[in-house]
Amino acid sequence: MTDSAASPVFRLAYVPGATPAKWVRIWNERFPATPLALVPVEAHEAQELLRSGGADAGLVRLPVDRDVFSAIPLYTEATVAVVPKDHLVTAADEISLEDLADEVVLHPLDDVFGWERPPGEEAFERPATTGDAVELVAAGIGVLVVPQSLARLHHRRDLTYRTVADGPRSEVALAWPQEATTDAVDDFIGVVRGRTANSTRGRRTAAPEQKPAQPATARTARRTP
Repeated sequence: MTDSAASPVFRLAYVPGATPAKWVRIWNERFPATPLALVPVEAHEAQELLRSGGADAGLVRLPVDRDVFSAIPLYTEATVAVVPKDHLVTAADEISLEDLADEVVLHPLDDVFGWERPPGEEAFERPATTGDAVELVAAGIGVLVVPQSLARLHHRRDLTYRTVADGPRSEVALAWPQEATTDAVDDFIGVVRGRTANSTRGRRTAAPEQKPAQPATARTARRTP
């Protein structure tokens, strides 16, 4: 476990859309002596937070700097287009980027895809955040392409979304600084990988207990003359 003098709490950062709840529950059941503190962070700020020691590990969006961080990919998200409920694309369960060619596609500054060029027509200006972009979708200004978790996070009753079959994918991973692979980080790796509570893989093991020395065999008593 983490050295209590250095960090009595295991700090787990998570980016918008990541869902740590299941793993937090398992951690709390398995390691009650080490509280887990969640640290919300924007996707574009996650690496700097981990690099500066603001969290011990994080649920982040790939890619990360592999010269600095270790990372375990966890899952890849579906990509969706957020649109008004009465939009034409809602007639299909799944669409393609080509279906958005004539649409104004909003490209927020906190976009997680890193497009070379987003599909569709360029908006007059880029919204500051994904949340702002969702508001513009609701106002009929354009549509938005995001990972499904972000569409759910910013859900509105007047909006819906459709899967974009050929859209880019966002991969969520557990990442931490290579030089700070603590016992607590190893423990959390075990949690996300589904190791059992009794598994010691990746953990520092205590030195084997030394058995007490056996008493020397008693010497044969001298014979009396």
